[in-house]
Amino acid sequence: MTRTARRTRRTLQVAGAGAAALLALSACSSSDSDSSATSDSATSASSSDKLSGTVTVFAAASLKESFTTLGKEFEKEHPGTKVTFSFGGSDNLAASITGGAPADVFAAASPKTMKIVTDKGDTVGTPSTFVRNQLEIATLPDNPDKVTSLKDLTESGMKVVLCDKEVPCGAAAQKALDAGDLELTPASYEQDVKSALNKVVLKEADAAVVYRTDVKAAGGKVEGVEFPESAKAINDYPIARLKDAPNAEAAKAFIALVESAEGQKALTGAGFLEP
Repeated sequence: MTRTARRTRRTLQVAGAGAAALLALSACSSSDSDSSATSDSATSASSSDKLSGTVTVFAAASLKESFTTLGKEFEKEHPGTKVTFSFGGSDNLAASITGGAPADVFAAASPKTMKIVTDKGDTVGTPSTFVRNQLEIATLPDNPDKVTSLKDLTESGMKVVLCDKEVPCGAAAQKALDAGDLELTPASYEQDVKSALNKVVLKEADAAVVYRTDVKAAGGKVEGVEFPESAKAINDYPIARLKDAPNAEAAKAFIALVESAEGQKALTGAGFLEP
């Protein structure tokens, strides 16, 4: 081989190696670009899944303390969200929802009141029972009237208040009275369980038939008396996302929190029974 041929061959080899290097660099650049694009895409997707805005929850009055706690936890877990509550008698809340009041979630104190909403087609899916609740007698601190049974409330001179018969706690109280074959004419019927309890707290009544959770929430302001007839009148609490929920994704996430182990721990800690 001549000197000129060998020189030409070396030149072609160097050129080929240079081209290969350029192709390798180009491939790396393309790979890095694709990886970056994938990462950006994942970040964007994660960002788009982030919850935000207000979630409005209509809930039975007996859920006030535990749901308020869970609402704060929800906001902590999902920065940028806010949970607002409307607490009251389940029947009144159901009427508001079927009347068009904007809300995302409804948690009722009985299946009967939830049915008012589901019958109108205002819920998504089938409501699920997330807790149960049992009645107790709330008396003045230290139980000055020595109340030990439901029958004691029927004695003359006792000023007793009950929830309205259309409210779940009132319907449960009547069921317990029926189970004991007892008749009781209360001093007043209250629109929700908190109003009934408050009559005792303010010493405007000697006793009230309320939920055990409300007695516990009141602390030393009242004393609780258990009675066997309450076992015949335990209420299931259903929860559901509403069909026209303004913030459906946050509504689903709030219900998930309520039904989670963390949510159940908060609820049972407040005195509710497991579903």
